[in-house]
Amino acid sequence: MPRVSQNQLDARRRQILAGARACFARHGYEGATVRRLEEETGLSRGAIFHHFRDKESLFLAVAEDDAATMVATVAENGLVQVMRDLLAHAEEPDQAGWLGTQLEVSRRLRTDPAFANRWAARAEAIATATRDRLSRQRDAGVLRADVPVTALAQFLELAYDGLVLHLAMGRPAKDLGSVLDLVEGAVRR
Repeated sequence: MPRVSQNQLDARRRQILAGARACFARHGYEGATVRRLEEETGLSRGAIFHHFRDKESLFLAVAEDDAATMVATVAENGLVQVMRDLLAHAEEPDQAGWLGTQLEVSRRLRTDPAFANRWAARAEAIATATRDRLSRQRDAGVLRADVPVTALAQFLELAYDGLVLHLAMGRPAKDLGSVLDLVEGAVRR
């Protein structure tokens, strides 16, 4: 039997995550049946669950992957950049998957205490990255000094949540760049 390289395993894992992201976005967690996951990924259940213990683990991996990308963007460019990226790609099919994952995470945070406990560390990583970035920006003299960094972070998080809800409701993404300019201007000096 031929040996599979780590690169091939990693590529297969990315394929599964991309298909699962689309499936969870389209059908929600409960509606993402094994058959639908197979259709979206183009792989058998055996191939999918070779990489992930169960559907819960797969969903958590998708959500963690999205959270890690968000933390990296926040650390490098700030939360407003995450919002700009979301707008720039709002019409792309894979972005709908990301948005769907965010909405499913939000729903499960409200309805599943065990999930909320597991997710707390990921949420804190995003919040910490946001506060750290704001602190660095304040130290550089870019941000307003009359409002605590924690309040600025909460303001940006609320703006992000509002944008996600706006897009989830099917409202248009165009012309929101000026709104993000306003959000960004509100925290700057």
